[in-house]
Amino acid sequence: MENKKKILIVDDDNFLLDMYAMKFTQNNFEVSTAENGKEAIEKIKAGLDPEIILLDIIMPEMDGFQMLEAINAEKLAPNAIKIVLSNKGQQSDIDRGISLGASGYIVKANSTPGEVVTQVLGIFNKKPNS
Repeated sequence: MENKKKILIVDDDNFLLDMYAMKFTQNNFEVSTAENGKEAIEKIKAGLDPEIILLDIIMPEMDGFQMLEAINAEKLAPNAIKIVLSNKGQQSDIDRGISLGASGYIVKANSTPGEVVTQVLGIFNKKPNS
């Protein structure tokens, strides 16, 4: 039995959140969700230890960039692979995400949910010690 990979999906769009949660669950992931960066950080501080954090950029309360900054500053989920999943596809956004520690950047509009799962697995499997 293969161990399920733990993923935290952070997106303020409930429809997308549910859809991605279902897609990752179907692909043998253990899924946790949060509707914004603040909620995600609270879950991590409460003991959630995801292997992958898939996060949107545009969210209320705390956007994805602020969330990455907070995770870095507080050294939260140090072993998690962080992947941005956003409709903001400008190079400056991609560069900022990568500079804040994201291992990948997926533009929602360019990928079906199945392709997102495949891309996340590809990024995850590239990391050392996976």
